[in-house]
Amino acid sequence: MVATSTATRKRHHQITRGHSGRGHNSHDHSGLLKSQLAIGVEDGMGMGMDGGRQAGQIVQSVKLFAANNSKKDLVFVDFVGLCSIKKSKNTRRRVFNAQRNNSFGLAAVSRKNWASSIKSVLDIERVENASKSKQQSSDLKPKVANLDDILSERGACGVGFIANLDNIGSYEIVKDALTALGCMEHRGGCGADNDSGDGSGVMTSIPWDLLNNWANEQGIGAFDQNHTGVGMVFLPKDDDLMKQAQTAIVNIFKQEGLEVLGWRPVPVETSVVGYYARETMPNIQQVFVQISKEENIDDIERELYICRKLIERAASLEPWGNELYFCSLSNQTIVYKGMLRSEVLGRFYYDLQNDLYKSPFAIYHRRFSTNTSPRWPLAQPMRFLGHNGEINTIQGNLNWMQSRETSLKSPVWRDRENEIRPFGNPNASDSANLDSTAELLIRSGRAPEEALMLLVPEAYKKHPTLMIKYPEIVDFYDYYKGQMEAWDGPALLLFSDGKTVGACLDRNGLRPARYWRTVDNVVYVASEVGVLPTDDSKVVMKGRLGPGMMITVDLSSGQVFENTEVKKRVALSHPYGKWVKENLRSLPPANFLSTTLLDNETILRRQQAYGYSSEDVQMVIETMAAQGKEPTFCMGDDIPLAVLSRKPHMLYDYFKQRFAQVTNPAIDPLREGLVMSLEVNIGKRGNILEVGPENASQVILSNPVLNDGELESLLKDPHLKAQVLPTFFNIRKGFEGSLEKTLSKLCEAADEAVRNGSQLLVLSDRSDDLEATRPAIPILLAVGAVHQHLIQNGLRMQASIVADTAQCFSTHQFACLIGYGASAICPYLALETCRQWRLSTKTVNLMRNGKMPTVTIEQAQKNFCKIFEVYGLGKEIIDTAFCGSTSKIGGLTFDELARETLSFWVKAFSEDTSKRLENFGFIQFRPGGEYHGNNPEMSKLLHKAVRQKSDISYSIYQQHLANRPVNVLRDLLEFKSDRSPIPVGRVEPASSIARRFCTGGMSLGAISRETHEAIAIAMNRLGGKSNSGEGGEDPIRWSPLTDVVDGYSPTLPHLKGLQNGDTATSAIKQVASGRFGVTPTFLANADQLEIKIAQGAKPGEGGQLPGKKVSAYIAKLRNSKPGVPLISPPPHHDIYSIEDLAQLIYDLHQVNPRAKVSVKLVAEAGIGTVASGVAKGNADIIQVCGVKDWISHLCDVLKLKVIC
Repeated sequence: MVATSTATRKRHHQITRGHSGRGHNSHDHSGLLKSQLAIGVEDGMGMGMDGGRQAGQIVQSVKLFAANNSKKDLVFVDFVGLCSIKKSKNTRRRVFNAQRNNSFGLAAVSRKNWASSIKSVLDIERVENASKSKQQSSDLKPKVANLDDILSERGACGVGFIANLDNIGSYEIVKDALTALGCMEHRGGCGADNDSGDGSGVMTSIPWDLLNNWANEQGIGAFDQNHTGVGMVFLPKDDDLMKQAQTAIVNIFKQEGLEVLGWRPVPVETSVVGYYARETMPNIQQVFVQISKEENIDDIERELYICRKLIERAASLEPWGNELYFCSLSNQTIVYKGMLRSEVLGRFYYDLQNDLYKSPFAIYHRRFSTNTSPRWPLAQPMRFLGHNGEINTIQGNLNWMQSRETSLKSPVWRDRENEIRPFGNPNASDSANLDSTAELLIRSGRAPEEALMLLVPEAYKKHPTLMIKYPEIVDFYDYYKGQMEAWDGPALLLFSDGKTVGACLDRNGLRPARYWRTVDNVVYVASEVGVLPTDDSKVVMKGRLGPGMMITVDLSSGQVFENTEVKKRVALSHPYGKWVKENLRSLPPANFLSTTLLDNETILRRQQAYGYSSEDVQMVIETMAAQGKEPTFCMGDDIPLAVLSRKPHMLYDYFKQRFAQVTNPAIDPLREGLVMSLEVNIGKRGNILEVGPENASQVILSNPVLNDGELESLLKDPHLKAQVLPTFFNIRKGFEGSLEKTLSKLCEAADEAVRNGSQLLVLSDRSDDLEATRPAIPILLAVGAVHQHLIQNGLRMQASIVADTAQCFSTHQFACLIGYGASAICPYLALETCRQWRLSTKTVNLMRNGKMPTVTIEQAQKNFCKIFEVYGLGKEIIDTAFCGSTSKIGGLTFDELARETLSFWVKAFSEDTSKRLENFGFIQFRPGGEYHGNNPEMSKLLHKAVRQKSDISYSIYQQHLANRPVNVLRDLLEFKSDRSPIPVGRVEPASSIARRFCTGGMSLGAISRETHEAIAIAMNRLGGKSNSGEGGEDPIRWSPLTDVVDGYSPTLPHLKGLQNGDTATSAIKQVASGRFGVTPTFLANADQLEIKIAQGAKPGEGGQLPGKKVSAYIAKLRNSKPGVPLISPPPHHDIYSIEDLAQLIYDLHQVNPRAKVSVKLVAEAGIGTVASGVAKGNADIIQVCGVKDWISHLCDVLKLKVIC
């Protein structure tokens, strides 16, 4: 299934700004763990929107975060004031100059202490001690990729290659690559010392002349180029540990029958290395190995690959294991790289300055890591790839690769597959894991271009040229679609195995790539134009890679193959069309039912049992049935998190969907349908290392939502051998019937069914008669548990999972089920609810009277038709069903979840149950419903206090806030300090504090003109800052008022209480979309420019202003038309990488040099990673919004030195 996640949203908007309040003592809410973790923090609470103040100190007692740190009572973290960095005006380098200014607030910290502090960050993933490492046995049981590990390594970069078609090695190729790399400096990131690059490197063929010259000097003699492998190795810095590592390497080579000819210390110039990079710089050496037993190049490369994997496995048990890394080990290619800026790579490695270094090609790469702990091994190129971009599906890719480990077999490995596992590493970067998977395919006999077509397919389904002119390419993609999930970018990938050099773009094409060929038979590919001086008269071919396109250079034949030529050659290598036609089956669409199957009373009873509320039916299901689109509500979600709520919640409400910010754009599956597909393949996934017709034996679904007829067709498919597994637990049976025990039995039944040949598991909570003592297992829990069980037992590739459930009706719920393992869902009760609604007398009358668009009953049902964080589920539930998902806080146990499930179920069997669905008030406030932070009582008390200007009234308002229920995680925090209170006289005056106040970004239209202007004037009087929100600003607001008489001004006649000198302009101008009122004059009239990358209410989307609110005045400001709905795409649609964001920050500084530039991000897992990348992009201020969630990501923020 391709990229369904970006199309889905939650039942409750995910991350919003709530209002603040006094901390509350923690009570035991819904299974919150009672143990405590005190965190000592040096916190920059003064950062806010002003960005230049000293970090204050606060110690917070956190009573919720019990999860996995029971023995770590105190955590003390050094801070870097990222928000207060002063930028040099004569450099574009995105760095912090610690030596030149004291804005870090760390002047008193010695360089030595600071070095050790930064070193601890750089080495954050090292193995803590040898004993712990040795406990990691050679257990090869698949382990799920943990999101926390993955989030720490993302990047965006500059890349290119140069290749000589005559396959003649020369130093000119290497020299040109270094020159081009030097022009990529703006594409990379640096550390705080202004010198430690995030990484740069080159891949070339092995420079045999240079190495033979060294060998002769050493008395070794010239190497046998056909039988010698060269390893470029990062070894431990400590001499003793280095010797231990070398000994282990030599022993493995000997064990494999290979002879180590010698070790060569690679000559380097350490003076050009940045301070922090030098702190972790490895000992860099080359090892030369003779392989006498193999003659074929591919067999030699495979032998070296096996040796490297064996060495890595042995090293993982040693204390120095994390300090050993092979940049390359090959008979064909070598990689020189490091934590260096691109312009010093050639000066660091003396070899790259030597005329004897000759190569017919070179791939070069400059890295921008979006985290603060770049490492030497993560510099690029990798062993095969140079990657510009990121893989946003990395967690799923890793999990699926680990799931298929037991099924991956090929004759070329001679039954040694076990020795080369695992095939992925969650602690490595996304680029490193993609490289590792490509390497496996290539070493297993695939050509590099075939491996990349398989891993990063183009959007071929709606490509008219391919469908008509190149059906064989379509057949290739159809064949592999059900075998290998796409590694989805954005990604520009350069690759080489020493015989072929190439480049390709992912299906979205959101990375630039130009290519050109000259008369002297040299081909260039680069992510920038102008990286090398080129005489246009000598250019014989040029172009750019579009979405999904590829170009390759065959060094042996001297040919260049452009996109369709490359793919046609690969697609014709096997009869994919014949295999697809004979084995791949499409599920024919089935008609929706035209009548209800149940009476109204039975439908009501089932809705109650499965957790429906009246809001769910009326505001979600019926709206979707009528309009064929997801319902929208007003901005904001001010109810408590599910784990803090006093109302029962469905399991889905404990999950929040993640989304990419900064590093890739929001994708709209409707507007960008050419690159989107909802197709799903059902059935067994074959051995990806082997090719044959049996791998194509699957069923294609047009989308993952099934109706009753389509599910019935799947159940009857003879090849799938479907097995239906009921999902009910029995409270009468005590422990044996408990939720946890029943879940275990369900997994065992699934295991047995798959081992007996079933290729389709249908987890179903459908029953003719519901029983009061047999509630349904939450279907999300059932799907996740079976999915994880099959992964851990090496069976996941053998079968697909379908959920036949009443417990799914919203897009968020569909996304959760798919994200945690379901291939398709049949929401039978939601469809029955649609039929009930359409056939109701009320609906029929509304349609007859023209008050509702006419919709047929079939259309109503058709209309309806690991990317998550977890909030409030305990470790035992996470480990059982949701492995790898981020869960920063503790929460419900199985027993507590069972009780919450029962609280819905029993309502269907109680005589006191209402004859209508309960309204829990989750969406709209109602008396007796869920607590809302913004409630009528609070508003009345605040208005009364303001109108009366009464201290007593304000005290009553404060007391109301203090006594409110726990609403957000922040309510569970308390100030904890052993310091004596300071005298009031030492506290800043209120007038000074008020200057730091900022309002939220609310656009004109979301609030009235009068309110918008009144807020701006009030904040300007206080010396604070109001935020314009998106949508521009009227120029009459930019000048101080001079025409005020008796509180009224002809300039702003709708306001009263004005004074001469008042200014109605917003100090903070928001940049959300250039189409909506953002002009140079708008930007020039700002004290601060806020780039809205994401917002709290609808992460991944911009604001939406309904057409009825777009008046002539608002339309004029936004350069639009009255009455036209305005849905603002945020800068995601113009910012496809961290470099693009840095460019926008730079441009805004040029437009308005006196304004600070802030970037607004949303609190989510990995926010520290993203924020640190933004800081390296030269943002003055980083604003983290989402009051519900930012506390749970405090550790992310602290670990990566970001003040929020």
